[in-house]
Formats: sequence, C-alpha cells, structure tokens
Amino acid sequence: MSKDDLSRAIEATLFASEEPMSIDSLAGHLGDAEVPAVREALQSLVEHYSDRGVHLVERGKRWHFQTAPELAHLLRREREQVRRLSRAATEVLAIVAYHEPVSRAEIESIRGVQTSSGTLDVLMEAGWVRVAGRREVPGRPVIYATTPDFLAHFGLDSRRDLPGIDELRAAGLLDPVDEAYDALTQDEAEESADTEDDPDTEEDSLTEPATNEAEPQAASQE
Repeated sequence: MSKDDLSRAIEATLFASEEPMSIDSLAGHLGDAEVPAVREALQSLVEHYSDRGVHLVERGKRWHFQTAPELAHLLRREREQVRRLSRAATEVLAIVAYHEPVSRAEIESIRGVQTSSGTLDVLMEAGWVRVAGRREVPGRPVIYATTPDFLAHFGLDSRRDLPGIDELRAAGLLDPVDEAYDALTQDEAEESADTEDDPDTEEDSLTEPATNEAEPQAASQE
C-alpha cells in the first residue's frame, strides 16, 4: 500500500470509527500496514487538517477527528448547562490525575478525610475516572485512574502535560493534591519532632501512679 493510499485508508477509518483509535488498532484494522508507516501517515494528516474545519488530534495515545476549536460555537444549538464539581470531587479528581492508579484508601490518606463513594461515582459518570483494576495487596482494593475523555476535556495530550505545582501557584491556583500532601507530611513531621523532644513523656506517665500509691503507705506506717 502506497503512502497516499495508506493516508486515505486511515482517514476513512477514523471518520467511520465511533471511538478514537490507537496506532496499533489502526495498523491491525488495515491489515498489512506497519506501525511506523501508520504513525508517519497520521503526522501527515495532522498537517493536512491543521488549517481546516476539523483537526486530527491525539488524546491518551488514541486518535480522532474533532471540530476546530475556533469553530466549535457554530455547532452548539443549545445552551450548555454548566455543572460545577464540588470541592471534594475536584480534590479527588486532582489526586487521581496526579497519583494514578490510586485506591480509595490512598485518596483518603492524602485528603485527610473520608471520601464518599458518591464522589467517585460522579467522576465516573462524567467519564473522567475509571476503575483500573485491583491492587495486589491484602483485601485487593479497587484502584482508579483517569480516562482519555479526561485528557480530551482538559485539552491534554497526556498526563505529562498536567501543570506542576509551581505553575499552579504562579497562576494563583491551589493544587489540592500537593497542598494536602504537604500538610499531611508537615503534621507527621511535627508529631515526630514532639516525640523526640520529650522522650520521658511515656516513662513519666508510667511511673507517676506508682509514686502516688507509695505516699499513703508511708503515712499509714507513721
């Protein structure tokens, strides 16, 4: 298959596909196509569609066509209803994005509070969080990760594009993941320092009752 024929075949396949497709899926669907050739053809199509009404984009290592951002308003026939995430849901989403795969217990450890199952349900209904299996430890807890829809919604090519803590602070935004983790680490450090500064605390608590009991005995002997 020539380069032009391969590009046309990929273009037709992606237009007809109901879901975004990975390079391996495209190569398998086209039969005799090799992965390097498919990757090269995709890059050629990206350039071809860069100034057209639709763009070819990669989200989470999967490819699909989407409306050019500057033309999206032309396709909105109804006013979008904005649904804001609660503070808890925002924190949980951030923790999953920065620490995935992560269990519910690990989420609670970072946040410092219990996490309602309804919070995770909301994020899964939105299509941004998914069940990613179970951790191979006693109890085999369920672990969670983000989805390609999460990357697409926030305009990210991959999780490597997530902003760092310095960027968020410079923009005046609060990163609940790092803030919660820093607070947790600081609390643990302070507790450890208190214990080291007062090594006799436990010993005093054990010996004090014995001292109090000895005094009445001495008085009775007199």
